[in-house]
This record gives sequence, C-alpha cells and structure tokens, in this order.
Amino acid sequence: MVGPSPDASRRPWGCLGCAGVVVVAFLALVGLSAWDRWRGPSEIVDDTVEFAADEDPTRAPAGGRRGKGSDTYDDGADWPLYGRNQQRTRYMPFTGRTSIRPPFRERWGMTSSVLLEFPPILCGRRLYVLRNDARLVAFHRRSGRKAWTRRVGRLAASSPACAKGRLFVTILERGRGTKGLVAAYSTGGRRLWQRRLASRTESSPLLAGDKLIFGTEGGDVLAMSPRTGRVLWRYRAGAPVKAAVARRDGLLYVGDYDGRMHAFTLSKGRRRWVTNLGAGRLYSTPAVAYGRVYVGGVGGAVVAVGARSGRVAWRRRADGYVYSAPAVAPVAGRGPTVFIGSYGGKLYALDARTGRPRWIRDVGGRISGGVTVIGDLVMYANRGQKTVGIRHARDGRRIYGFRSGGYDPGISDGRRLYLVSFTSVYHLTPRAQARRDDRSLRQARRRR
Repeated sequence: MVGPSPDASRRPWGCLGCAGVVVVAFLALVGLSAWDRWRGPSEIVDDTVEFAADEDPTRAPAGGRRGKGSDTYDDGADWPLYGRNQQRTRYMPFTGRTSIRPPFRERWGMTSSVLLEFPPILCGRRLYVLRNDARLVAFHRRSGRKAWTRRVGRLAASSPACAKGRLFVTILERGRGTKGLVAAYSTGGRRLWQRRLASRTESSPLLAGDKLIFGTEGGDVLAMSPRTGRVLWRYRAGAPVKAAVARRDGLLYVGDYDGRMHAFTLSKGRRRWVTNLGAGRLYSTPAVAYGRVYVGGVGGAVVAVGARSGRVAWRRRADGYVYSAPAVAPVAGRGPTVFIGSYGGKLYALDARTGRPRWIRDVGGRISGGVTVIGDLVMYANRGQKTVGIRHARDGRRIYGFRSGGYDPGISDGRRLYLVSFTSVYHLTPRAQARRDDRSLRQARRRR
C-alpha cells in the first residue's frame, strides 16, 4: 500500500555473528527495556482489561437500506464503506438460504490496467471503486457493466463511502506536486462539492451521522459536513494518520505513524485517551468489537486495547510487518476471533480475549492488505503469490483459491463474492445462487 517501503521500517540487527560476550555487554549497557525495543515488541497479556464477550460485531453498516421488489440483487445487503460498518470489523454473516461455497460461477470481470489497492463499496445495485489513478468508477452489480467514470485527482489509495445517495472520496494528490482533496458526488456521478486539503490523505472516509471523518498525513483528523464540506472540528494527532478512523458509539479510534492509538469524541473531537502500543508505526485500520480495539503494527505485532480505558490487553508477535487491517468475528465453537495477515506470509486467527492463536497458517508470499470474513469464510489476498485465498474460520482449512489477487481480497453481499485483483474486480456466485439470480431476472423481464 502507499506509504514507506517495508525496508525503511526494518529495525537494524547489527552484526549477527558477534560473540555472546558482546551481546551480554550490550545488554548491560542499554538495559533490558532498550533490548526489547531493539528486537521488537514483547508478548503481554492483561486479563483485567475490559472485554464484552456478548457484544454483537454485526451492527448494520452506515448507509444500508432496505431493498424493494423481488429482484435478488436488490436485497439491501450493502457494504457502504471500508470495513463494511463504522466499527470496521470487516465481517458480514451469510444472508442467503445457504452458505457460500464453491464451485463458483464467474459472472463477470471489471478489468483494467490500473492498480487497485483498496476494495470497492456496494450501495444498492452498483459497486463503486476508487482506482490508484484517482478515477472513481461506478459499475452495475449484476452485469459488471460500467455506469460512469469521474476523474477526481491524480493519485488515490482508499475506498469511497456512500450514504443517502451520496459518495465521498479522499485523494492523496489532486495534481502533480499538489496536496490532497476530499470530494462528494451523487451516486449518478454529479460532483456536489470538493475541498482542497493542506496535506495528502489516504484515509478511507467514515460517515457517522452528520459527520464525514478521515485522517491526513499532516497529523490531523478532520470532521466535515457531508452536505457542504465545511470543517466541523479538527483533532490533532501529532503524527501522520494514514489509517481509516473507526467508531463505536460516541468515540472514534485511529492509529498514527508514531505508534500511538487515539480515542476521541465524535461530537467535538476531544481527546479521551492516547496509548503507545509498542508495535511500531500504525498503518492498519483498527477494528472495534467486544469492548476492545484491535490493530496491527509495522513493528511486527497485533495489539488489543480496551476501548474505554486505552489499556493494552494483549500484544502478540507476528512474522513480519503488519500493514493488514484485522477482521473480528464470532466463530462457531470457538468464540470471538481476530483474523489478520502479516508480510511474512502468515494468516493468524487469534482469541479476541487473550490473543492466543486459535490457528496460524503459513500461506507463503506476503499478506499486505486487510482480511475479510463472510459467514464462516476467511478471505485474504496474497500479494506475493498474486492470488486470493479462502479458508474455514474454525480451523484454517483451505476451501478455495482464486487465480488473481493483490492487496485486498474484496467484499460480499452475504450471498455472492466480489473479489479484487491488482487491477480488476471479479464477481463470483455459488451455482445455486446463480440459478436463483437467473430465474429472478427472467421473471423481471416477463413483468415488463
């Protein structure tokens, strides 16, 4: 994803062949705490940090609406912003008559030659994707046919957001050598307003009531009016904010590039707490569920903190950098689980309460983007192997592999899959659901 190269984040290991006596002398000089910082984050667990095991992480997403008519593609199963809901849990239960399982029918592919780092969103009968060349593209959910394209700027690395017939996008560069931009469009493609920013932004926007919220590389989190683009308040994080902001109830959460997690109020942007997670820079978008905030760190760790207190509940090592955004979901027979990938090619399923591994799978390659959970399926993109993988949430057993993949695996409407490659979006449907969709289309045509 856009940001510093992984090599720039790597901690120097010095001379690995030094004699043990030199290491002992080094420890004596710098102390154990400095040694811990040098070798990476340690594993800690604090069972006294708040945890709500009975919380439901499937809260309806902002922007969702009830479908009308008998068309199976007009079902109200929206995915209107990055992470699906305001908590950014990246989880959706099955909504159809049966579970999503292969074999799949590939209904269409929306192909291009431009990089897609972030997944599309789904609103009604259309999908919307923001390509890296800052073109906003709308295409039909059933056919994949392009509805319209708008050039918003020069460079982008985020997902749009939609609500009440409006789309919102954040842009890294509006032109060569310029700063960022935020803009609003109608779902028909008409530009409603745009505002130039003092710095770049790749923070996927959050819609929370009467506020549009995102972070900037200048270290600010801005809340704007979705109707006019007027700035309502500004929260100063003090370091670049590249991740998307998550919300639960009246609080907002986001990490910064100094490795701190911030909690501040939705109403006025007032600070509630700030915690240094000891996990390196935070590119990962946090997920809020079960009374905690879950996030990955570039220093090679996954961390859970109390949503009310900001206290670290647990911190677990990972194999390589963790740019990945976690998914948090209930798993039958297992309980609340955090799913996340690492640059070292590992896919982790961690107990949301303790951080202990439920399972770890070495998938090879690199997992750079977020993980998505649909029902009992865990989807991830393998950037190194250029594939999308699907595994069973309970035991990590591999169920399906798609031939093309990049940064993010994609989204779902609970009945079908919309998978993302480096440059394209593909629509896959289980055969039984495909037959129902075809029958619905024939019936709709006869009624015309």
